[in-house]
Amino acid sequence: MSENRKGSRIPQVTFHTRRGHEWVDATSEEVFGGKTVVVFSLPGAFTPTCSSTHVPRYNQLAPAFREHGVDEIICISVNDAFVMDEWQREQKADNITFLPDGNGEFSHGMGMLVAKNDLGFGERSRRYSMLVKDGVIEKMFIEPDVPGDPFEVSDADTMLDYIAPDAAKPLDVTVFSRAGCPFCVRAKGMLHDAGIRFEELVLNRDYTEATLRAVSGQSTVPQVFINGEYIGGSEAVAAYLGMAEAA
Repeated sequence: MSENRKGSRIPQVTFHTRRGHEWVDATSEEVFGGKTVVVFSLPGAFTPTCSSTHVPRYNQLAPAFREHGVDEIICISVNDAFVMDEWQREQKADNITFLPDGNGEFSHGMGMLVAKNDLGFGERSRRYSMLVKDGVIEKMFIEPDVPGDPFEVSDADTMLDYIAPDAAKPLDVTVFSRAGCPFCVRAKGMLHDAGIRFEELVLNRDYTEATLRAVSGQSTVPQVFINGEYIGGSEAVAAYLGMAEAA
């Protein structure tokens, strides 16, 4: 079992990063000094759990973390700067700083460097998260040392619940739309005015009419889903928001 380093200072290393076309070195003091930082570390860029869940949820909850005193969210992996930069672009994770631990020095200093030779990965970081204040570790969530790739405690929700148990979490909202649809514009405008972030899927670019019928039973747009619940078109969105305000 990896050691929980709560109360310790983070390892003093130099991260070799890229900014544009230039190499830019950043020390641990420069990264963590005088700030409240949430760190999550994972086995590798572009790997399934890291890409489908770990990174996206931290990116989504970033505004809530900021509201409760977190200055920066950092993702660390034993990968080089080129890989980490490309992964950040692919993930569209603009709310997260991606730090390459290319030589594994930070992970080793944390006692989190583990052998993944069975997967052909070599040495990589164990999956964990931590809250760091001015370079001192206040809290760590370390995944259990069991076969496979456990993902039980280092997630964004667990960390946010620790920092701010009563924090309001964003709704998961998807809008199926099409170009030139005035009802879609109305529905999106209402969501925007209500301060609700949403993902928009555009007909014939992101989905087909067959997909829309399969998921909603409808062939017209917009069709809106909130937290897994089918809401409907623009009139249904207006009614939903009215009910939400009344509640």
